[in-house]
This record gives sequence, C-alpha cells and structure tokens, in this order.
Amino acid sequence: MRKAVQHFIDGQWVDSDGGAAYDVINPATAQPCATGVMGTRADVDRAVAAARRAFDGFSRTSVDERLALLDAIIAGYKARMPEIAQVISEEMGAPIGFATMAQAPAGLGHFIAARKALAGFEFESDAGGARVVHEGIGVVGMITPWNWPVNQIAAKVGPALAAGNTIVLKPSEECPGNAIILAEIIAEAGVPAGVFNLVQGDGPTVGAAMAEHPGIDMISITGSTRAGIAVAQAAAATVKRVHQELGGKAPNLVLPGTDLAAMLPATVQGVIANSGQSCIAPTRILVSAEQRAEAETVIRDIVAATPVSDPSEMGGHIGPLVNAHQFARVQDLIQSAIDEGATLLTGGVGRPEGHEAGYFVKPTVLSGVTPAMRIWREETFGPVATITEYDGIEEGVRLANDTPYGLSATVTGDPEAAKAVVPRLRAGLVTVNSWAPNGIVPFGGYGQSGNGREGGKWGLADFMEVKAIIGA
Repeated sequence: MRKAVQHFIDGQWVDSDGGAAYDVINPATAQPCATGVMGTRADVDRAVAAARRAFDGFSRTSVDERLALLDAIIAGYKARMPEIAQVISEEMGAPIGFATMAQAPAGLGHFIAARKALAGFEFESDAGGARVVHEGIGVVGMITPWNWPVNQIAAKVGPALAAGNTIVLKPSEECPGNAIILAEIIAEAGVPAGVFNLVQGDGPTVGAAMAEHPGIDMISITGSTRAGIAVAQAAAATVKRVHQELGGKAPNLVLPGTDLAAMLPATVQGVIANSGQSCIAPTRILVSAEQRAEAETVIRDIVAATPVSDPSEMGGHIGPLVNAHQFARVQDLIQSAIDEGATLLTGGVGRPEGHEAGYFVKPTVLSGVTPAMRIWREETFGPVATITEYDGIEEGVRLANDTPYGLSATVTGDPEAAKAVVPRLRAGLVTVNSWAPNGIVPFGGYGQSGNGREGGKWGLADFMEVKAIIGA
C-alpha cells in the first residue's frame, strides 16, 4: 500500500505540523489502497511563506526561462503517465483503460496548452501613449477535485507557472497520489524551491485556511457550487481574486428531426464516461414530443449496453463512483425521481449484479422527468440520464436554460440547424454533436457554475494582473 504522508513545501518533502494520517479508499473494493495525511493551518502557513519568498524572483524570470521549465515538466510528465493513470484508477475508480487514454493525457494536454499560450502571449501593449502590461498576480492557492484530478490540477498549475506566479496546491483527499507524482515531476524539472508547494488535506481545514489567508493573492477552486460559495465567503475579508469552476447540470438539446440512432451515441456517451462523474455531463436529454418514444428506445439501449466492471481490468466498461457518500447520493436521486413520477427505463437503485462490494451504480435512464423533480435541478454525478420532452424548439431552448448552472450545454442534430440555437444557450461551453472541451478554448461557466476561465490565452490571462504605466 502506497504511503504519501508528507507535504511538498519549499522544495522539500516535509512532515505535517500536527496532521494525522488517513486511509485513501479504493472505491472498487471499499478497502484502503494508500495512506495520506490531513494537513493543518500551520502547514498552510509554512507553504504560503515559502511561496511568498519565491515570488519576487520567479515573477521576474523571462518567458524563455518559463518555457524551458514547462518543457521539462512536459517531458517528465510523459515519462510517468503510466504511474499517474494507475493511481487515478486505484484511488478514484476510473477504469485503467480510461485513466490511460483520457484521465492522464488530459493533464499533459493542459501543460502543452499552457506552453503554447505562453509562447504567443502579448505581455505588453500600447494604449494612448502609455504601456499596458500583464504580470503574475502573486501567490495562487489552488483547490482541486477528485473526478478529473490531474486534469484540473494541470489546468491551474500550467498557466499559473507560465504567468510567473507561485503556488500552494490542495488536491482532493480522495485521490492525492497523482498530485504527489506531479510534485516529483515539477521538482525534477528544476522549478525553483517555493514556487510550487503541495499541502494535503480536506476542505474544512486546509481549503478554508487557504481561502482566508492574507498571504494568498488568488484562490482558484474547482468543485461543487456549495464549496465555491464557502471559499468566496472566506476569501472576501482579504479581497483576493476568486476564480471558480463549479457545478453543472448540462442539457442535451436534441433538435427535431434528428437521426437519433446515428447521432445520439456520441452525446449520450458524455453521461456514461467517467461513470458520469463529469461536471459537463449532458444528463438532461431534451427531445421533441414527436421523437420521444424513439429516443427512449435508443437512449435505453445505449445505456443498458454499458458494461460495469473492475477498474483494474482493461476494457470499455465504467467503474464505481468515488466513495460511499457519492454512491448514496446517486441512489437517493434515482429513487426520488421514481417516487416523483419518472419512468425507469433501465438501471435503477442498487448495485449491478456481481458487484456486491464497492460503490458501483447501475447505468440508469429515467423518462418523463419534469422541472419539478429534484433530479432535474440537482447535479447527479453518476451514470444517470433523464429524458424530458418539449413541444417546439422555443420550449426546448427554455428547458435547456432552466437551471441555475451554466457550465456547458450540448446540441445533438444538424450542425446547420444548431447555428440558430447555440447563441441562445446560457452556458460557457456549447458543443454540437460532442460533449467535451479541447483544452485550448476558454472553459468556465455562467451563473452558479462559477466565474473566470481556464484554457489557452484566456486561462493564462486569468492568472495575471493588468498594470497601466504612464510616463515611464
């Protein structure tokens, strides 16, 4: 069993100041697979102090120096991708094939994208005889989730380093192993001591200490809307910048007359992939009344054919949910929809046959879901699709936007016909006949899905301040 009971602070692996060890649980077995450490406020203080000392020097490094560091990180990451995939599979339950082909490469993609953005970024420009410059914001605190763990870490660390910032990272306590490996990669790449610091721990202790800390200039969180609100409230007293990528409840608006058998598989896959544990999963499938019966058959067949199996095995199956709490929440939402009048087409409550241990969920489809139901409003984070009919495209658009979230939206159907619909969808990412971002375009949400953007030049700019210089 792996042991990772230290923090990485000021270029060294150090013991926690008062933190206790805890078991990291393999969700496929509900048994420990690693040991982590719950950090303390004293650990955060030590990490912030190191980051503050390092900022002055690192912020003055040249673009070429930072490009060289990113090149070294990319090379080290490529060499250790199999290890990253393995710990993600064990700690959060992604099947090893998916972890190898999607989870681990996603993190690499963000470092490559950050390098590209840095190489082409215009740090200075003229404005009415003055100069406008972009420069690093300072010490950036980062709080990242368990569902796409290294993806979300890299989406923050890459551009923050590129911008000349220093970092204090708190990865998810559910799956700390990938962050430990990344810290080793960053150290081996020659990133100066204090520029990158890793403090393990949970949100109520380490996350809260970071949000409140006067020595942190910006906090960037990916997590639930509840967590994002708590961080913003804690950060308000120090007036630090708060950058949030929060929850979602994405619609999949299926246009009238769509060839459902041909076009739905690509977008329904977004509900299934990663066991449904994606904030952009297009779970609310909206179909025209004329095509509802056909859509029910097509979606039911896609989801019912989804195999569920051990994440350590290669194959095209899905694995378990991350923990007991998430398992119970998804079970409760499925049952609530049935109790409120939805029709169960496949799946339902309980574990799939042959999976008595672990947090496996039956891939599920519920039809006749209405906006009055809990499952319409609440983020499910499981392999659960809902079907709702609309009468005319105006009602379809209204239903698509009937959510406090606005992280992403999907349109299935003729791309030409989609052009009239896409501008009306209130979401930061709109995909047509697909469901995922590409890492280069801006990614972030409207409404309660947060603020700020990650990805490409937009993500780089969000980790910078803008200064006007007159007369120099």
